[in-house]
Amino acid sequence: MDREKVEIKIDFLQCLETDMSLHIMSFLDDPVDIVRASATSHFWRHFVVTNGLAKKLCLKYFPQLANIVGVIKERGESIDSVEEEMNDAMAWKILLRDHQAYASLHQALTKSNVSPKDCISNAISASSTDNYPDESVVNTLNPRDRFIRRASYWSSKGQSNPAAPESLIYKLRDGIWVITEIDIQPFEAFFQAGKPIYSAQFVRFRIGYSKNPNEIERDASHKSADDKFLWSYTSPRFPMMQENSLQTFKLPEPVLCIGGYLQIELLGRVQTQEMDGLFYICICYVRVLGRPLFPAFDIELVEPDRKFLLKHYPENLSSVLQASPSDEIPNMRRFEEEMLWERIGLLENLLRGIQQGPNNPFLWEEDEDEDDINGLIL
Repeated sequence: MDREKVEIKIDFLQCLETDMSLHIMSFLDDPVDIVRASATSHFWRHFVVTNGLAKKLCLKYFPQLANIVGVIKERGESIDSVEEEMNDAMAWKILLRDHQAYASLHQALTKSNVSPKDCISNAISASSTDNYPDESVVNTLNPRDRFIRRASYWSSKGQSNPAAPESLIYKLRDGIWVITEIDIQPFEAFFQAGKPIYSAQFVRFRIGYSKNPNEIERDASHKSADDKFLWSYTSPRFPMMQENSLQTFKLPEPVLCIGGYLQIELLGRVQTQEMDGLFYICICYVRVLGRPLFPAFDIELVEPDRKFLLKHYPENLSSVLQASPSDEIPNMRRFEEEMLWERIGLLENLLRGIQQGPNNPFLWEEDEDEDDINGLIL
């Protein structure tokens, strides 16, 4: 006679201590699994939400998010769980809102299909400049090596030591960005004999935040970059080629950036200038490619100490996860246009300071007059 088999089911979350249950659940590394776990039962939903497993998953892989102190789900909605006295229903509402926001945030950070965009806001400084402002670091925001009938590039001061490094610092755009690569084009001195290329031997990148934003804006201090900034990420060292081309440096893994600054370290010199025999580094163009989480997520700075409120717009999440045509997300189109005009404005302001006479119109010419080219110097 067949015996009736009795299947015994045990819910380990209800049997184990909370610490052990949290340790087991910490092995879930996909926000989809976190959401599925929360749908298993009322008890599991309560456990996942009250213990903030979605937020812990985000912080595990993106510790920069630790500066987020609150979540705003809709325009005008902000609930401070610390300052307000709340009943149980309100507390649960806040926990559930945070759970949904962080689960969506992790998904957007890891599965975004938005096309990468240049996330440089403006150029801040260079460790040295040979001929300021003609060869200012601001010129590296122009994708062409000529602008309004002038050579457009940044040049370091000459050094007799080929190992002398240089560095460039840029302000990155506000908002949440996932940076994937940085592109640099060395400058080819087309007006010098032999058209030498003033590249560096190696390049390295740092991403971080300013210790004193007011000091950076004034740019009046002569402190070193390490005294002004806290670097949260340092890349490996990449070799640069002696080629007149936009060289791509893909980061080993995507880097999360909430505003902040980028430092480009240019290590080693390979090209001397004929007239003085000194080593120079010259850069024509710099571009930082990242995927913005806007319009699904944005941030609001809460002073002091770089604390942020996370703005969550769940109705826009699909525009980040799917590669939608640009005409389906007009907010992003306006954002890209603002980036373009800001960049042109920076170059216009620089050129107004170095041109004589009335302002010149913006001319983009493929070929320069031979006499003008011969008159250019490094």
